[in-house]
Amino acid sequence: MITPADHEKVGAVGFASWAAGEAFEDCYRDPRVIAKVRHEFTVFPRETKGEIFAAEFDAEIVGWGAREGEPNYVSDLWVHPDHQGKGVGGARLLHLCELMTAEGLTTARIDTHAGNTRAIRLYKRCGFTIIWHGIEFSRSMGVPLEKVHMEKQLG
Repeated sequence: MITPADHEKVGAVGFASWAAGEAFEDCYRDPRVIAKVRHEFTVFPRETKGEIFAAEFDAEIVGWGAREGEPNYVSDLWVHPDHQGKGVGGARLLHLCELMTAEGLTTARIDTHAGNTRAIRLYKRCGFTIIWHGIEFSRSMGVPLEKVHMEKQLG
């Protein structure tokens, strides 16, 4: 779990990961969308009603995962671009699934942009399958996105 002293770094890691993402076409690179997303990452760590679990390397936060909303829902999974492909995201996701299993939950859910092929590949390696594909409004970006919902059986 993170502390209030970690909020700024958590937000910065999330925004850096989002900004480097392969999924967002040029139409989502509007300066207003970017400013809105940056703001959302800034306020999320201190305003979330859920739990945030950071991953550290050399005493620096390099990634994080969050549960917000439904108890079996991974609302966020972000890894700084410098640390992607090194197992950080998979470790955070599996940790969150282990917590859910320990709580007696039978499924875990996660969503992502349908064009986020690296994330989808990671989620599949961690046992998730796509259960829905369609258009959904992104509150954090303020635009409709093509999304996938994925689910994993626990236990």
